[in-house]
Amino acid sequence: MVVGVLRVRLGIYEALSLKDKRRVVKSLKDRLGSRHNISIAEIDDLDRRQAATLGLTMIANDARFVESSLSKIVDEIRNFRRASLLDFEIELL
Repeated sequence: MVVGVLRVRLGIYEALSLKDKRRVVKSLKDRLGSRHNISIAEIDDLDRRQAATLGLTMIANDARFVESSLSKIVDEIRNFRRASLLDFEIELL
């Protein structure tokens, strides 16, 4: 069993309030959750209106599959127009 963990830092520069930020984060979480078999949560920067840190996890039998899937998710986040990808880290356990 392989557990893949993806940590993503986002910039949400159009957010004028925490409500705006949460709307963008929820939209991204819903989109990723419906397309991929992952668990996703906002894990840091909860009170910063123009930043968000998300944690995503995936479990499978094949490490290459997990790493490939998480890389595809990173590409999807890069193409999400309402937030900018600042940094990411993939870890396999």
